[in-house]
Amino acid sequence: MTDRTDEALIIGAGISGLTCALALHQAGVRARVFEAVDEIRPLGVGINLLPHSVKALWGLGLKDALEETAILTSTLRFHSKHGQSIWSEPRGLEAGYPWPQYSIHRGALQMVLLDAVRALLGADAVVPGHALSAFEQDELGVMAHFVHRRSGEMRSSRRGRFLIGADGLTSTVRAAFYPDEGNPVYSGQMLWRGVVEWEPVFDGRSCVMIGHNDLKAVIYPISEVARRRGRAELNWVAERRLPGSLPPNRADWNRPGRHADFVDAFADWRFDWLDVPAMFAATERVFEFPMVDRTPVPRWSFGRITLLGDAAHAMRPNGSNGASQGILDCVALANALRAHASTENALLAYETERLEPTAKLTLDNRETGPERVLQMVEDRCPNGFSDIHDHFSREELQEIAERYKKLAGFNRDALLAGDGPRPRGGK
Repeated sequence: MTDRTDEALIIGAGISGLTCALALHQAGVRARVFEAVDEIRPLGVGINLLPHSVKALWGLGLKDALEETAILTSTLRFHSKHGQSIWSEPRGLEAGYPWPQYSIHRGALQMVLLDAVRALLGADAVVPGHALSAFEQDELGVMAHFVHRRSGEMRSSRRGRFLIGADGLTSTVRAAFYPDEGNPVYSGQMLWRGVVEWEPVFDGRSCVMIGHNDLKAVIYPISEVARRRGRAELNWVAERRLPGSLPPNRADWNRPGRHADFVDAFADWRFDWLDVPAMFAATERVFEFPMVDRTPVPRWSFGRITLLGDAAHAMRPNGSNGASQGILDCVALANALRAHASTENALLAYETERLEPTAKLTLDNRETGPERVLQMVEDRCPNGFSDIHDHFSREELQEIAERYKKLAGFNRDALLAGDGPRPRGGK
């Protein structure tokens, strides 16, 4: 591997880190990605990508690869704990956007990005087995030091023009600037997640949210390949309030979970359109993860070092926006580097564009984002309803949905007017 001092050093080969490498490459900035694990494998479960982030990914040339595997989400549906329909709205192309909303397996998305990075930037553009241990900067660049995470063996240090911390919820880069931050902020809610092949739900392309703040399920298909076979690869999330403090070792996406810890709470969720307990029981592998976030910080950029994605603004999954916001960071950073001759000024301009909107979104997600309508129904009509409009006007339901779209940056009118992210930038 050639050591180049003019390249960007990206820490973390997750969705944000790999997207950042592609965006910087398109902007004419050489990048190399360092990843702590020895082998990058397609781990995780499902995520959603909202139209503003899909616009960015299409701008990076990924449309065909994504549509081989992703579901083009048609509808977002909210249902009460009794299975009754509260509200539904078209999404993506069906809502008049030029770009779809995707529901996709996180690992599949990561592999699409990884393949593109290696094809465009070279086979050695992603360096596994390199966990960041320390770094320092001067007026010309940054020196990063690495170790092998399991053995503790020192790896070769690398010098670059600047460094991007895209190393997630427990970011080493962020911790260097905020050493007293401590553990992520626990919401009091635990998530169990799984993927199972099942019969299609509704039209086979719908994302469904059921329940209320203390007991909720989110279910959506994530495989276009399965859909073409007449089946559904359903990603599901079971959410249950478990107050108390967060044990220090619980924030691990790959921590195995147990059916016994949550299924009884959903025992009567058998609806004419989905048998939720049966779906849970048919899922072999379950993962447990606490719903956590990070409190917004006042700065991301420090000279030639900045934060991006979850390292900058880890947020609760309400609104399905975490991955999308990381992708938007990448576009903003690439555009800032195009616009500013000074690296330090570019990183500050990127921070100025992205810090405040993501901070507002992080705090709003603590109030459950657009999913707050579920708790409103639980509060107003806990025993069910004959007609939802006896309790909510159409205008009130519409306002809840549109408010979040504006806050999260994917309001259709704004994107169509050109106020959304511009993946090719410079104009």
